[in-house]
Amino acid sequence: MSSIFAVGDKQPLPWEMRVRVAYHMAQALDHCNAENRKIYHDLNAYRVLFDEDGDPRLSSFGLMKNSRDGKSYSTNLAYTPPEFLRTGRVIPESVIYSYGTVLLDLLSGKHIPPSHALDLIRGKNVLLLLDSSLEGQYANEDATALVELASKCLQYEARDRPDMKFLLTSVAPLQKQEVASHVLMGLTKTPVVIPTLLSPLGNACARMDLTAVHDILLKTGYKDEEGAENELSFQEWTQQVQDMLNTKKFGDIGFRDKDFKSAVDNYSKLVSMMSVPSGTVFVRRALSYLMIGQPEHALRDAMQAQVCLPEWPTAFYMQALALSKLGMETDAQDMLNDGAAFEAKKQNSRRI
Repeated sequence: MSSIFAVGDKQPLPWEMRVRVAYHMAQALDHCNAENRKIYHDLNAYRVLFDEDGDPRLSSFGLMKNSRDGKSYSTNLAYTPPEFLRTGRVIPESVIYSYGTVLLDLLSGKHIPPSHALDLIRGKNVLLLLDSSLEGQYANEDATALVELASKCLQYEARDRPDMKFLLTSVAPLQKQEVASHVLMGLTKTPVVIPTLLSPLGNACARMDLTAVHDILLKTGYKDEEGAENELSFQEWTQQVQDMLNTKKFGDIGFRDKDFKSAVDNYSKLVSMMSVPSGTVFVRRALSYLMIGQPEHALRDAMQAQVCLPEWPTAFYMQALALSKLGMETDAQDMLNDGAAFEAKKQNSRRI
């Protein structure tokens, strides 16, 4: 992956790509807010990385590590939210301010202190704010919309800034082209080489055929856990065990009926209740996350499935599928190869 300015050093970032970065960042911030995951207030353009498909991603090292007291520290005071300078504390609106500074970077192609940018905006000298290397290759109304959004985000008083949903709804309509990111970035994609001798599940994951993966996982059920499901039958029959069985049942019904939101909700409850984690539950929840458009969560669950069953090909294949959805094709191919290797090892041990 490369940073936004590493790409910019080679060629000017196209306008459409700058809008896409703004949109993907708004999506990431909205998702983190929904998941109650705190973000550093010094969010900046260097936290935006491009994957192998050229799609922008918000790197995980922007996550707040010191969330207990809401403190974080910035090395450049010009870009620091005013409330942090006053109190030394970060609040949710601080992230909105930082998003505004990223919009300035995208608009101008360089770091501009927010105070200077706001002076230009108030003086209606917006053209001086825009990157000259773009040579006017953008719609004026789109540029104006991003400038206005940046101005709202950079308000001195935190209460005057918009919320994260507003960021998303403001930027979404500006995406008017469906050109693939790697084309906009001028990148050449390396063709994916699918390993030979893949199982039907491996092939389905390589093709990114989620429907086929769902059908195979349904038919496989829990048999790959070799009796782990029978753990409950040896426990004292309690209300807690009954609740666990009911939760698993509802999760399995949601998964079977393709009600993937219900499957995620019930499997999440089940994971918190089980004393022995289930690789199959993690894999099923991983596919459910993919079906509702959350590949980062899917990858996390597929990795958890591998922790439960370290040599389980299914766990590797699901990681490959999630990585492909995240545009990380090289890593996905490695996981396909690992899954195929463990599958071959399993078949050889059966012959012996």
